[in-house]
Amino acid sequence: MKIDPTKPADLSAQIAAAIRDAIVSGALIVDERLPSEAELADQFNVSRPTVREALKRLAAQSLIRTQRGATGGAFVRRLSYEDAYSQQITTSTLLLSMNAVSFDTACEARYALERACAPLSAQRRSADHLATMRAEIFRQGQPGLTDEAFCASDVAFHRALVDGAGNPVLSYQLAGAVEAMQPLMNMITFSARSRTEIVALHDRIAGAIEARDATGAEAALRDLEVYTQELARDVMAERAARHG
Repeated sequence: MKIDPTKPADLSAQIAAAIRDAIVSGALIVDERLPSEAELADQFNVSRPTVREALKRLAAQSLIRTQRGATGGAFVRRLSYEDAYSQQITTSTLLLSMNAVSFDTACEARYALERACAPLSAQRRSADHLATMRAEIFRQGQPGLTDEAFCASDVAFHRALVDGAGNPVLSYQLAGAVEAMQPLMNMITFSARSRTEIVALHDRIAGAIEARDATGAEAALRDLEVYTQELARDVMAERAARHG
């Protein structure tokens, strides 16, 4: 593991990247103890605080875990998909909000990915996935439900659809699409949408998944995408007119 002290990049970031690359390549394996801070400082010819900052970066990425005591130290962590979900959601949210991704681009990406899950979900969904989808549809139809709770239920419904595909890689990849893109889309469209229309579309999707009708599920998702895009255009046109 090496770094280039002449490069302008932060040394702690370089050290973290070097250790991360060693983990990814298999040079460092799961549960292996990393060299001590002093040993790493000597290896990279940096101060111990710089090494400590690098280890903090790796811990924040869930790549290492620390253990106290005589047999303690920093160890390579076995990263699970569940551990990585929150990072994926946070990263996707930041990318969408900070890079001014257009609504149409986010909407297109999110529904394209979700439609890709529909055939697998129709084939593999469990009774629990269907029960979650039906429970969220029922919840969405309650008259006293707040906009915030409706949005949360919306996310839970689509999360169940994605998880029904039974593929942890897809579930991980779509964590950002569903749980980051969808709340941002909901923020734009919630004032104009018809809950009745959305509940009806959700009911079509759930019915198709239950009947193992992949084509029907994809068609209902496409209709939901068109409806969402039309709402966004109406909202944005109204805002432009108000500020024109």
